[in-house]
This record gives sequence, structure tokens and C-alpha cells, in this order.
Amino acid sequence: MRVVTFGEVMLRLAPQGFMRLRQVIPGPLDATFGGGELNVAVSICFQGGSAAFLTAVPDNSITDTLVQELGKLGVDSSLVQKTDDGRFGIYFIENGANQRGGTVTYDRSHSSISMLTGDAYDWNRAFQGAEWFHITGITPAISEDAADAAMQSLQHAKAAGLTTSCDLNFRKKLWKWRPGTETVDLARETMRSLMPFIDVVIANEEDADLTLGIKADETDVDAGDLNIDGYIGVARRIVSQFPNVQRVAITLRESLSASHNNWGAMLFEAATDQAHFAPLDATGKYAPYEMRNIVDRVGAGDSFAGGLIFALNTPELAHPDSAIRYAVAASCLKHSIVGDFNYASRSEIEALMHGGGAGRVQR
Repeated sequence: MRVVTFGEVMLRLAPQGFMRLRQVIPGPLDATFGGGELNVAVSICFQGGSAAFLTAVPDNSITDTLVQELGKLGVDSSLVQKTDDGRFGIYFIENGANQRGGTVTYDRSHSSISMLTGDAYDWNRAFQGAEWFHITGITPAISEDAADAAMQSLQHAKAAGLTTSCDLNFRKKLWKWRPGTETVDLARETMRSLMPFIDVVIANEEDADLTLGIKADETDVDAGDLNIDGYIGVARRIVSQFPNVQRVAITLRESLSASHNNWGAMLFEAATDQAHFAPLDATGKYAPYEMRNIVDRVGAGDSFAGGLIFALNTPELAHPDSAIRYAVAASCLKHSIVGDFNYASRSEIEALMHGGGAGRVQR
């Protein structure tokens, strides 16, 4: 199955290890590429699937380098659209450690993709031969023009018969394009208008609240205290309000510190009204992965989305129990990998999925 993802790609600039920007500037920063939708495409291709990335970027040498990188990763770059206006967005990342949280600083105003409406894209060409389309809530948060493009992308994808998925991905530092409107209010208005065109909803433990106004009962995300069963109710309310939604997947992160998280997820199937959790212990009870030495959590949600899409389109992994176990294992491994991209292979993911999480050297 061919998957198309659409969104902004940025340069990711990061100090090495866990150093802070003020420690290393002036000095070297590691430069890589990143962005939610691209991260999903990379995950799918790295695990053996087929994906193309649609974006708008300036016609310059950075874009040439991006196209070269996509080729190495197996992502189809034929939909990368070069423009005469705009710039390449940048984000700076400091990885957190222990009780110090990570930080992201954006430098992405007037990026190429933020300046194009949906009419600038050839959607028929983009979706030719594709069966699945993925977008996130980051794209409509960038600008009003990008929000228009997000809406048109989903409308054209549904008209072309594709299955559509959206990671709600609330970003409080974005959603600034309507002066006088609070970020959460703008996010909820915009994202709810996109929902009728989405088949599979993906979110983290607080996205449904911040983008749709649907909150899990008895949960304090900031304190890392989650009422796991409460997310079944969140999924049911999403499906009730938006009957077109077939599946709801929610990652469940319990943040004890920046370096120590518990990690799992739920997949809710609307057709059967059943929730499937992963990982499970030997008795079948939800038992999240305990990650005590996180290397880089940026891109973990994208690796979950990529793993889920790949699994749902792979016959031997497509059952809800298997698909959610695979997606959670994929995203758990991403926490051990520096950068936005998940370089975990399918064999490594399946090994963890089946209990091989001791971290032994493979000889």
C-alpha cells in the first residue's frame, strides 16, 4: 500500500547529548531534518512499506540535500514542491534529562508551506496510486493558508477513495494566525472542521482535549497521573461526535521525569466498540514499557503513527491486538534513537513486541 503524508519539513538543530543551547552557541550544532509527517513516511519506508512525502520548500541547496536524504531513506520525493517564495523552517531542540524538561524553539515564520493555500497543490497527482493519506494537526496550526491546504488535502483524499489518518498533535507555540483568538480555541475550531474527513484519529494523552474539547476523566497529564480506562470514554465520544471515524489510537505517556517515562497505547475500534491496549503482561493486563534512560523523545508519537499505519496495512500485523502492540514497540524503541527519525527495523520492533526487550548485544 502506498501512503502519502503532507506537512512541513524543517531543519533540526541540536546540541550534542544533553547540552543546552547557551552552552554551545557560538559553536557546533547537529543539523538533521525533521517534521511530524516526514517522520511518519520515514518510519513506514524503513520498516518495508511505501510512502511519499508532499511538502513545499524553497528552491535552494538545502532542499537538494533533503531530496538526497529522502532517496537514501527510501521515501518518494517526487511530490516535494519547490517554490520561489518563503524559506526553510528551523527548529532548535534541547533534550531534557531527569527533572529538566526538553525545549523546542521554532524559527519557521514565512516558511514556504505556510504561504501556500490548497490551490497551489496538484492533489490528483499526489494521490495517484495511493491508498492512505496522513496529516497532522501541526500543518493547520502553521498559518491560515496552511489550514486551507490541510482542509483541501483531506477533501481531495476522501474524494479519491483514500483512507485518511490524522495525528491531532497540538502545539501550543503555534496556532497564532488569528490575532485575538486563544490558541486552544483556534485549534478546536479548526480541527473539528477537519474531523468529518478523517477515518483514523491518532493522539497523545492530552491532544483530544486541546484540539477537540474531549477530556479523559480523573487524569492529570502534567503530574503523569493517567486514568487509563478513561481513554476508552474519550474514544467513544470522538466516534459518537464524528461517526465517520473508524479507529482512535491514543498513546499513553506517564512522565515521571524527562528521563523516566512509562509508555503504552490504546487502539479503539468503532465497528466492535472495543479497546485494545498494549503492552500487556502475562495475565493480559495493561503493563506499559518502563523507559528509564530516554535518549530522545522527539518524534516518538510520529514513530507510533508510522508503526500503526504500517501494521494496519500488513496482513500478518493488521489485527487490532497485533497492530497496537507493533506500534507501541516501534515508538518505545524510538526513545533510544537520536533525531526525529525512527531507525528501528521491523525485525527489531517485532523482537520487542514479542518480549525481547533486554537490550542484549546481537552477535
